[in-house]
Amino acid sequence: MNADLTLAGRTAVVTGAGAGLGRSEALALAAQGANVVVNDVGPAGEEVVAEITARGGRAVAVIGDVGDWSLGEKLVSAAVDTFGGLDILVNNAGVLRDRMLFNLSESDWDDVIRVHLKGHAAVSRAAAVHWRAASKAAGGPVYGRVVNTSSEAFLFGSAGQPNYAAAKAGIVALTLSTAQGLARYGVRANAICPRARTAMTAGTFGEGDAPGGLDVMAPERVGTFVSYLASPAAEGISGQVFVVYGDMVALMAAPTVEQKFTAADGVFSVEELSAQLTPYFADRDPWRTYAAHHVAELDTTGVTTMPGR
Repeated sequence: MNADLTLAGRTAVVTGAGAGLGRSEALALAAQGANVVVNDVGPAGEEVVAEITARGGRAVAVIGDVGDWSLGEKLVSAAVDTFGGLDILVNNAGVLRDRMLFNLSESDWDDVIRVHLKGHAAVSRAAAVHWRAASKAAGGPVYGRVVNTSSEAFLFGSAGQPNYAAAKAGIVALTLSTAQGLARYGVRANAICPRARTAMTAGTFGEGDAPGGLDVMAPERVGTFVSYLASPAAEGISGQVFVVYGDMVALMAAPTVEQKFTAADGVFSVEELSAQLTPYFADRDPWRTYAAHHVAELDTTGVTTMPGR
């Protein structure tokens, strides 16, 4: 194994790792040599630990809801107490409460924001405390990797997922802040927008071909990329957003300024705003918004998806 890719001696925390993407990420990290703290809200995490140990790896399960702020500290403590440290954090846990905005209840909103966005923040905050203290003790940068789970929903503004899209957009902003705020301590943070056939996406994806004997929407494909981002080879990658599924990984560019409107005398009047902006947007393609619909053109899997995904 290439030394730049090995995770031997490293310890990872993976949230929502009892099934689906999280399970595949935990198994992929373990396959590269990492010790894994497997988090899930139920006993499924124990089954993943059993899978890892059966393959010769080391893992421990921590049951708990990432929406509980204190769980972050519990997960970091489990990593340190069981394996002697923390090197990698993969935030994956999430729930769905898909609704159109006019059908969205307060609990639909709160549940999704709490688990996705607050959950990412809670565990990231605890990891940040650990890495900052470790860096100060070491007198220099330490090893830290954060992989956060966003979604193309934030790029598209999925109509039936106002809560989920908002949470995933927030996770990208959190990732950028993490990358900037923790860089001095040696931490690298990135976000992925994955697609995978899991229980959470049951009914979303149609059947796909299986190049190389692996389902084109297999979560293992995402797990492989996560294990790469967690490795020393990815030292130069931080503050980035990737779309990953099938046979490809796509690096997203930062937003750009399309057009700048300037007041002639330094202060806009509504009349001047109308004179400049109204004709600019006249006859504009309704799909030409801030939403990145062109990202859908990346898809060459042949797998059909439900609208808005």
